[in-house]
Amino acid sequence: MDSNNLYKKCYAFAIRIVKAHQHLSTEKREFTLSKQLLRSGTSIGANVAEANGGISVADFSSKISLAYKESLETKYWLSLLRDTGYLEVAVAESMLIDADELSKILFSILKSTRINSRESGK
Repeated sequence: MDSNNLYKKCYAFAIRIVKAHQHLSTEKREFTLSKQLLRSGTSIGANVAEANGGISVADFSSKISLAYKESLETKYWLSLLRDTGYLEVAVAESMLIDADELSKILFSILKSTRINSRESGK
């Protein structure tokens, strides 16, 4: 996937996360879990942005790895917020689908980057 397209997907997802956080903190008066969601959900795109500016393959791979881990954490918080009734099931499921898509893309990039890195090191 083109890094610009990935960045755009991450940015659009971050906007959804910010809006979910705003809803959770103002409408549901839930601050702790929503803050965790905000941190991990917006961190995905921030790490992708840093990866795009990476100065080496190792630097790029490290930032993509962090973005992947943040996407997994975000899925955890979304599931928890859904299962505790803070997020409507339909909203949470939609966001989980987006987070899962990002996770798969990031894992694929991570896997191919590490394979290519090993092959070029031979």
